[in-house]
Amino acid sequence: MNITLWIVQILLAGLYGMAGVMKTFQLSRARQMPWTEGRSDGFIRFVGVSELLGAVGLILPWATAVLPLLTPLAALGLALIQLLAIFMIHLPRNENKALPMNAILFLLAIFVAYGRIFAQ
Repeated sequence: MNITLWIVQILLAGLYGMAGVMKTFQLSRARQMPWTEGRSDGFIRFVGVSELLGAVGLILPWATAVLPLLTPLAALGLALIQLLAIFMIHLPRNENKALPMNAILFLLAIFVAYGRIFAQ
């Protein structure tokens, strides 16, 4: 189980890290995504920074054994980002093509949170 959790954590950290870098530092690329229409630059950067912090939180605390409780909390935070994306952004705008990826990322984040809290 530990190996599976690490694989999922690294996968999620990579995905959220890349997305967070784009939304935080490459705003012109981030603006090409349909959901950014009508959103402020500050909001997009806030989402990006949140994703970057979540990506770091998925790996660093558990790997260093310094405040390892932060890893499942980071996973829950990323799951919350996905829920907000689904219900506050994509569903109201009928962006149904984005929903499967959001659901998969949500489930993987919940898996990490559950695994790191209860399966250890």
